[in-house]
Amino acid sequence: MPNCISCGRELSSANEPHNICPECRVAIMQRAQSSLPARQRRSIPLKTVPVTTTVIAINALVFLAMAFTGSSPSEPNIPDLIKWGANDGLATLLAQPWRMLASNYVHIGILHIALNMWCLWNLGILAEQIFDRWTYFLVYTFCGITGSLVSIVLHPIRVGAGASGAIFGMAGALISALYLGHLPIHPSALKSTLKSLLSFAGYNLFFGAVVPAIDNSAHIGGLVCGLAMGAALAPHLTSPPDERSAWNRWIFILATLLFAAAYYLARHYVPMMSYWHPRPGS
Repeated sequence: MPNCISCGRELSSANEPHNICPECRVAIMQRAQSSLPARQRRSIPLKTVPVTTTVIAINALVFLAMAFTGSSPSEPNIPDLIKWGANDGLATLLAQPWRMLASNYVHIGILHIALNMWCLWNLGILAEQIFDRWTYFLVYTFCGITGSLVSIVLHPIRVGAGASGAIFGMAGALISALYLGHLPIHPSALKSTLKSLLSFAGYNLFFGAVVPAIDNSAHIGGLVCGLAMGAALAPHLTSPPDERSAWNRWIFILATLLFAAAYYLARHYVPMMSYWHPRPGS
């Protein structure tokens, strides 16, 4: 029987995701909450944040569907995660690339989804004020699949799931947009918001680096993608709608081509022998 990679205790099941015991998973989630950006105090009508609300609803529906079909709401095992769309290492890269998107809507227990959705809600309130709806959704999606791809390349035998890569990507896009976009925001408010976003990204990247159970590669992949996309979108955030839409369209076409090229290179040059390496705990 394998041991928990965080505390060293023997696991009760070989199917514990990431080889971490339930107690350590709870502790990780609780400590990460302290780094979240400050939540806005005023009431936010759901109709003003339709993209954020829709994405959170999809995540919640997938989680409930998993629970009602027999998956543990607190400790889903690896077969259940894979069944519902989690990344499955090189199997995803070579045969089922759709998992790079689907995995962003699958979570490893109620604490995992609760923390991610709280982060998304706080970031989404700001994102929906800066980006138009389709831009927001496409940036979120591109950052999510980029995080998945980076995770697969660096950890080809690891099962991965969760929205954190996409969420880190939105944080990165907001940092670039606020810093480079010349938006009509008071300097003190701009400085405070940037400080909060940078603290969120920095603390969680550090935390992910020292806790083996956290897939920091997906965080970094999503963050870098978000920073790049936010920087590319920033020059036209305040342009007239037609000009902004045309610019954004070219950005997403270029992003699609770059992702396709990265996927092609990963598919053909990630060592094939990794595919036959036994997954930890198997």
